[in-house]
Amino acid sequence: MNRNLFLGILLMPLCTIAQERPNIIYIFTDQHSAQALSCMGNDDVSTPNIDRLADAGVLFTRAYCSAPLSGPSRTSMFTGFYSHEIGVNMNGKPLPKGFEKNVLGNLLSVVGYECAYAGKWHVHTSSMPEENAFGFEVIHSHNDNGLAETCVDFLNKKHAKPFFLVASFDNPHNICEYARQQSLPYGEIEMASLEDCPGLPANFAINPYDADVIAYEKTQNYSAYPTIYYTADDWRKYRYTYYKLVEKIDAEIGKIIDAIDKNKLWENTVVIFSSDHGDGMGAHQWNQKSALYEEVVNVPMIVTLPGKKNAGTVLPQLVNNGVDFYASVCDWAGVSPIEGTSGVSYRKLVEAADADMKHQENIVIETTFDKGTSSRGWCVCSEKYKYVLYDKGRYREQLYDMEKDRGEMRNLAVESSYKDELKKYRTILSKWMDEHKVKGKFRITN
Repeated sequence: MNRNLFLGILLMPLCTIAQERPNIIYIFTDQHSAQALSCMGNDDVSTPNIDRLADAGVLFTRAYCSAPLSGPSRTSMFTGFYSHEIGVNMNGKPLPKGFEKNVLGNLLSVVGYECAYAGKWHVHTSSMPEENAFGFEVIHSHNDNGLAETCVDFLNKKHAKPFFLVASFDNPHNICEYARQQSLPYGEIEMASLEDCPGLPANFAINPYDADVIAYEKTQNYSAYPTIYYTADDWRKYRYTYYKLVEKIDAEIGKIIDAIDKNKLWENTVVIFSSDHGDGMGAHQWNQKSALYEEVVNVPMIVTLPGKKNAGTVLPQLVNNGVDFYASVCDWAGVSPIEGTSGVSYRKLVEAADADMKHQENIVIETTFDKGTSSRGWCVCSEKYKYVLYDKGRYREQLYDMEKDRGEMRNLAVESSYKDELKKYRTILSKWMDEHKVKGKFRITN
């Protein structure tokens, strides 16, 4: 490189360099399963606006949360660490003191990004604390009402610097209030006749070799799991309400997409859509989160690149929307992730849009059941198998063939013909636990 040119780059104002970086918009929902999207082939729900993002971007079919609980999942998204590594493995636990500088808002602000946060925070306060907003400007508190309009106002403004906008919606989380027969915070859903409600999922039955700790946790926390005495008809009504809450938030997301269109922001903006975790949706007769069922841990993930490059692509690779999201945002913003984080950026994968491109062989998800008896669990997801381990109980080991049995109805861990695969995944998880300093005698290594 020419020496004068090199010196010119060094002396260039930070904001000038930053302007060459893309805007980043992160839209995410709460308790939204990947299966609850029409672009994922679900005919029981209509999500035309999220489908617009899928048509314009890259859709992942096997994106997973770091942890299927709001606080821990969001912690991973914005710090790059697994929640247990920094002591935020349950809701209501704050970030460690002095850790604020590691949050994405602070990292991106330092390199010239304008960072704005709208909606639910939940790390650990429900709204982002304005007096310590982790590098973000708080433009809307935890409230879905008016959130989209606030984001539209932000997008309508002229911005001298690239921006990182987070639009964090609460719904379809209101399904929790519905199950508890409480008023829904953002308006009621009118119930349809039973014959107009969706049928039961193919994996509605509980696997006879399912981990019994899941059923035990349900008995210990009636507030979270008031569905324990649900009939089949009750579950159909639950599913109807859940899908209507998804459709409700899809309409709000449409307002933000319209603003991106109106302001011609697609040319230099990365738009990422996801959720903090899913919901049981009646699969295995489970509601809420925490369990490591596919409906709970498999989350939506759509990445729309500048210029809508690779529009309409579907990718099967494994991505983690917690630690990998953090690494990817840092990648697009030109920031080095904090030392100790282990996420893998999916930027090159999205930009290549090659379904055969090697990415990562396995990802790990961790869980601690909120309230109840605080049972813990982990799962390893690979291209073919999903291995699950809970910390106690009968059948605490699970092994599923994700190509043949995505509904997780046949636990291969109880069959001797799969003992070699079982040993393989025990070793993978044990190694991960060592690397990430998981304390306690949970693993099975023989």
